[in-house]
Amino acid sequence: MSYVLIKNGRIIDGSGNPWYKADIAIEDGVIRDIGQIDSTGDIEIDALGKYVCPGFIDMHSHPDLTLFYKKVQDYKLRQGVTTEVGGNCGFTAAPLNPSTQEALRKYMAFITPPSGVNWNWQTFDQYLQAVEDSQPSTNLVFLVGQGTVRIAAMGFEQRPPTKSEILYMEALVKEAMEAGAFGISTGLVYVPGAYSDTSEITRLAKVSAAYRGFYATHMRNEGDKLLDSVQEAIDIGVNGGLPVQISHHKATGKLNHGMVLDSLAMLVEARENGLDVTLDQYPYIAGSTTLQAVLPPWAQEGGVEDVVQRLETSDIRCNIRNEILANKGESRMGGDLGDILITTLATELNKRFIGLTIKEISELREQEYIDTILDLLKEEQCAVGMVVFSMAESDVRTVMSHPCTMIGSDGLYSPGNPHPRIYGTYPRVLGKYVRQEGLFSLEEAVRKMTSFPAQRLRLHSKGLLKPGNDADIVVFDAKTIIDKSTFRDPHQYPLGIEYVLVNGVISVDEGEFTGNTAGRVIRSTQLS
Repeated sequence: MSYVLIKNGRIIDGSGNPWYKADIAIEDGVIRDIGQIDSTGDIEIDALGKYVCPGFIDMHSHPDLTLFYKKVQDYKLRQGVTTEVGGNCGFTAAPLNPSTQEALRKYMAFITPPSGVNWNWQTFDQYLQAVEDSQPSTNLVFLVGQGTVRIAAMGFEQRPPTKSEILYMEALVKEAMEAGAFGISTGLVYVPGAYSDTSEITRLAKVSAAYRGFYATHMRNEGDKLLDSVQEAIDIGVNGGLPVQISHHKATGKLNHGMVLDSLAMLVEARENGLDVTLDQYPYIAGSTTLQAVLPPWAQEGGVEDVVQRLETSDIRCNIRNEILANKGESRMGGDLGDILITTLATELNKRFIGLTIKEISELREQEYIDTILDLLKEEQCAVGMVVFSMAESDVRTVMSHPCTMIGSDGLYSPGNPHPRIYGTYPRVLGKYVRQEGLFSLEEAVRKMTSFPAQRLRLHSKGLLKPGNDADIVVFDAKTIIDKSTFRDPHQYPLGIEYVLVNGVISVDEGEFTGNTAGRVIRSTQLS
């Protein structure tokens, strides 16, 4: 491996300390020295006037399947991300049970292109090996998804697990942790997580705790029951005996804007009482997920085929319709139904609607909003992705500025019209919220993106620029860095990210992807 020398940079080491001027010598993928270095490198990068910092660690991402069909995560590399955490929101691509595997695949179809993915694994260990064999472009860390585990044990059934089923789920979590998972995640707003009570989740959390894992949660409700959901997450952490990561923290729905002040106060109190609880956030007022999430949980029991059958049965469809409409024009995920932006559609019949709102599609189809939603789900076999506008900008700033907040994109790539966070999360924080608005310092922003998530993950060789650490490094221009991706035109790379090194290999050179794929799968079992 070449001897790389980064010269004349302003070093932001990731700790939150003020920058200082120095050179960085890199050899065999490791930082060898930081200071005034007089030697000559095989490759030299002149960082004069630029900032040099650790590679960004995306605390909440969804590369689990996309990495197999979008082979290179250039959209992550070009915004400075060198490490991603997958398996969030309760869903991973493993472990699988042959009898329920197809149900999981159909549920996750909204993130998989028509060509599909060859699911040639069963266990969590086999999945991690498949990811490693794919030669990833970023470093990858995985959680095991409680939703996936429940599907393996009992499909999409809305009931408590039997004794044998809960023991089976515990065994699957144990296998995943022993294979190298970093913890367990839930998506309690989604099925089948929505069918699980607190005690069931706590039992699985205890298995994760036995292997020094943490609990990451997309909580049960981020709207009018936000505070109850925060309390549930805290209770699971306390009773399960493990740290808690509250995913993409927000308050959805206009009537709930401002509630984050109370939820953050609960977090502070929990920390004062001894619980290690932190959170992550993406810097946008809209989220993105499957359109199926707007349906009431009872209507999603049994999986995709059962959902479609209910939508084709007039009296059941009427009940679904009325329950959604009872929410006064807002979806379960918050935000007006008409403002939902469609990101992915599979059929040729409907592909022309990608990138349009439900309001716009409804006008073209001459339907009411609710009927457009239900018909799209039926016609597409539920494989529909959406962006939903549900948050207040003031809440975004409040959460982002909290010292316990780290940055996570919640990014999910789509060849259609994905949420712009897949391209712009980190430059947006540095450009909009640091340079333009002065919400906090450049050094604090970098801490939220580097050493803080590394601390949560116990990645002691990442997140800080110091001799002996992995050479995951970003060189950026603080004067120009900004996101360019928008909701209507998302496939745009940011400005200002000039160089990115992954394990000492230059993956972005003068803003362009080099073609190098130097990422690795990191297993928790490899850590001290």
